[in-house]
Amino acid sequence: GKKKPEEMATQRSVFVEGAVTRGVPAARAGHIFDLIEKFAGYGFNKSHSAAYALLAYQTAWLKAHYPEAFMAAVLSSDMEHTDKVVSFIDECAGIGLEVMPPDINHSMFAFTVAGPGTIRYGLGAIKGVGAGAVEALVSERERHGPYRDLADLCRRVELRVAGRRTLEAMVKSGCLDGFGKNRATLVKALPAAMQLGDQRTRAVAAGQDDLFGGLSGASVDHPPSALDLAELPDWSESERLQGERETLGLFLSGHPIAEYEQELRQLVPVRIADLGGPRPSADARGFGGGKNVTVAGLVLEIRRRGSRMTLLLDDRSGRIEVSLFDDIWQQHRAVIVRDAILIVEGQLRFDEFIEDWRINAKKLTPIDDLREREARRLVIRMPAAGSDDRFMQRLEETLRPRRGGQCGVAVQYTGDQARGTLALGDEWSVKPTRELLDELGRLVGRDGVRLVYGPRLH
Repeated sequence: GKKKPEEMATQRSVFVEGAVTRGVPAARAGHIFDLIEKFAGYGFNKSHSAAYALLAYQTAWLKAHYPEAFMAAVLSSDMEHTDKVVSFIDECAGIGLEVMPPDINHSMFAFTVAGPGTIRYGLGAIKGVGAGAVEALVSERERHGPYRDLADLCRRVELRVAGRRTLEAMVKSGCLDGFGKNRATLVKALPAAMQLGDQRTRAVAAGQDDLFGGLSGASVDHPPSALDLAELPDWSESERLQGERETLGLFLSGHPIAEYEQELRQLVPVRIADLGGPRPSADARGFGGGKNVTVAGLVLEIRRRGSRMTLLLDDRSGRIEVSLFDDIWQQHRAVIVRDAILIVEGQLRFDEFIEDWRINAKKLTPIDDLREREARRLVIRMPAAGSDDRFMQRLEETLRPRRGGQCGVAVQYTGDQARGTLALGDEWSVKPTRELLDELGRLVGRDGVRLVYGPRLH
């Protein structure tokens, strides 16, 4: 039935004709063959159905009454398949469970229950961290207690098992955030920490003590830290989330579109969750027409489906498939990359093939391009603690090289005694590039930078 539809069509006429010659009405014979054809697609006997029903009831009961344990087990069963882990974590969010980041001092190999309504990420689900490394890390932690810092970790773990690549993956995933240093600082300190660990390993193997008493008066299991971690500026939001995507397959501590949401409310009229609605009636379906829509989202997937390219677009409120015919694909292919945030304009309609709503794209614009073209004012909120000459000097140093754009700049101040907004002269108008906004974010915090748009330009 699935592999030879033309043979099924031939057999239908043979079946119906044979039934009619034996006195069965043609309409009834056609209905019976419809049932046969449906069963040929995928069918099984009643005992098989009963077994499935029992399993479905048992798992539904467990999910309803012990959701943390059930979802932790489900996540652990497919932890090597990133796509499935992503969909299971989405399901956790949908039923009110929080999946906490991996933690070197709390995580096990598999996903575990961390408490009511919470699941702890499993170390074995971090890309680049093998089972042998996890076994060594957890075993050492259980024997001698939690790891105190990066230096302590590198002293106590066998670096041949958990090397540079493994430790970098753990930093990017957030696994070492409990050490109290930001991820940029930890990655920068890795070579020095590993060198200390290697020196200790060789010294212990040779039966040597520290010349200056590094081990005397201190527990061998808890030697004093000898690594000075100078605090570096942390990675930007996009860099941090990209590291999580690289090591976990998903954005765990946030979403790249979050920093754009205030702007997107000015640029696009609806969220993805607001599109579509209930499945339309048969009369309203079809491949023609459609409603003109404009949405924004992150490109999660790019794949070919028949003669078209399709994108999976996500804006945190929901996901939708976007189709591009070849001419649109060729026109925009330079800007269509995974993890890009795009403004998509096209026609919304219900697709019978995927049994869901999708958009036929007509135009795609990267959010950064739209920013540079249509932002009318850049508002910088000056922190009260930064109201000194040094802050103004750093602000000037950041803005001066970027002058010459069409976006005006205003500085907003709110203090105990006064508040106000100062619009800078036209000569300070800038081009609001990604680099400029990242620098300003480091100066005043991400929430201290805001773009204001005028009417959409077409």
